[in-house]
Amino acid sequence: MPHYDTLIYIGRFQPFHRGHLHMVQGALAHADHLIILCGSADVARSSRNPWTVAEREAMIRAALTPEENARITLRPIHDDPYHDERWVAQIKRTVADILAARGTPDATVALYGYEKDASSYYLRLFPQWDYLGAPRYRDLSATPLRERYFLLKDGEDWREAELPPAVEAALRTFRTTPDYRRLAAETRYVCDYKASWAGSPYPPIFVTVDNLITCDGHILLVERGGQPGCGLLALPGGFLNPEETLLTASLRELHEETGLRLDPAELISVRTADRPDRSAIGRVITHVHRYHLDGTLPPVQAADDAAKAYWHPLNDLRRDRFHEDHYHLIRDGLAEDR
Repeated sequence: MPHYDTLIYIGRFQPFHRGHLHMVQGALAHADHLIILCGSADVARSSRNPWTVAEREAMIRAALTPEENARITLRPIHDDPYHDERWVAQIKRTVADILAARGTPDATVALYGYEKDASSYYLRLFPQWDYLGAPRYRDLSATPLRERYFLLKDGEDWREAELPPAVEAALRTFRTTPDYRRLAAETRYVCDYKASWAGSPYPPIFVTVDNLITCDGHILLVERGGQPGCGLLALPGGFLNPEETLLTASLRELHEETGLRLDPAELISVRTADRPDRSAIGRVITHVHRYHLDGTLPPVQAADDAAKAYWHPLNDLRRDRFHEDHYHLIRDGLAEDR
């Protein structure tokens, strides 16, 4: 295999397991320096993304030797699920900044990875870099590791051979936190929900509606009262009933969750969000109904699945407070206004 000045390894590392460790050590055998780009940065904790970038970096570095750590730079990468071109540009900027800071702007660079499944398509988005494929290391996946960890019974002893000892120790400590208990409840809900559809002859595809409504510099949001994402912010919406049109469902869900009634004639646009992995419960295709109201903010009152409903300032939207991809639904929907 060729040797490079720098290799780039992109992943979520939720958590960092022995397969990831094997990848890192393999990369260091073929490059002087390794850039680890830690994805899903600054998102709300969820059963899919339980740990922050700072926590993941601490786990990664604790699993490595001082010599290995000295040859690694780690940086966060934000998700951009509906705009691969923006996500690619973010990564290219981050890598260029790292190389410039290291005084090696002309370094030979390659992307390092393993094509595990359809989610690995991103490895083909960087034609300007060489690609160095890693050999398969057993059949490790972080998803079942997370499920086993968050489905533990109270007081149940836990050992995980697929985790480096330092990572296992970090997760043992995390198990004592309120965040663990909340994520355990979410994981149980998601697993039970999927199990309820296990007898379906085909994998279920769910159709939902959401409402993106702005008024006087604010956006209408709800705080979710149930799982998944209990306590997180979201657009008001829900599932399509069999007898409804998308528009009828969106207006019904809006009234049920916020008490607000709108005239169908006020609808500006409808945008579909259909990324296959957008929801933890399975394949969920949503349709975002866009409205803008003139005048003062109308009163709203939470009900049904919403714990709270309120008008939130548009200049104070933080991605780490939102459920699943709702931050991106809002950002992309507002961008279409310009």
